[in-house]
Amino acid sequence: MEDFYTIQGEGMNTGRAAYFIRLGGCDVECVWCDVKESWDANKHPLLTVSDLLQKVKESNTKLVVITGGEPAMHDLTALTSVLKEHGYELAIETSGAHAITGSWDWICLSPKKFKAPLPENLQHAHELKVVIYHPSDFEWAEKYKAMVNDNCTCLLQPEYSKHTKAVELIVDYVKNNPAWRISLQTHKIINVP
Repeated sequence: MEDFYTIQGEGMNTGRAAYFIRLGGCDVECVWCDVKESWDANKHPLLTVSDLLQKVKESNTKLVVITGGEPAMHDLTALTSVLKEHGYELAIETSGAHAITGSWDWICLSPKKFKAPLPENLQHAHELKVVIYHPSDFEWAEKYKAMVNDNCTCLLQPEYSKHTKAVELIVDYVKNNPAWRISLQTHKIINVP
């Protein structure tokens, strides 16, 4: 769908320079998605792996983030192989609803209620990032926290349109449940893509 050099705005890699490759196509279709234009993969031009590699090389980053839409809908083996060969650190942001292909240094799993993650993806996640939209989402978050590996960092992130109220709920929750951390969408605060 698009690719750009920016600052990672959320999750455990917040604040790092990163080249984002946002793939078109999504069958999860969250009601509060902020990139709904990514859902239909056919609306976006195809780029070759070599085209993407050249764009990444022109940036000054070592971190490449593959996101979507839902990036795991695609076979990412060829793309990740080429980027790895050139020494890039690779992260994926996925709902986990599809098998994850390719070679990854960091897997950020952000499960959605609209389509459950595959159990095997939960075991491989480095980061579990749960969006909090409603108070009932905490119980749902705990369900997935119980399924990830012991080394997975667990984050709660306010849904942006409900930011003020959700942050209040999350702060109280994390204080009472310190195994969780807070993730904010800082890219929206500092106004970068």
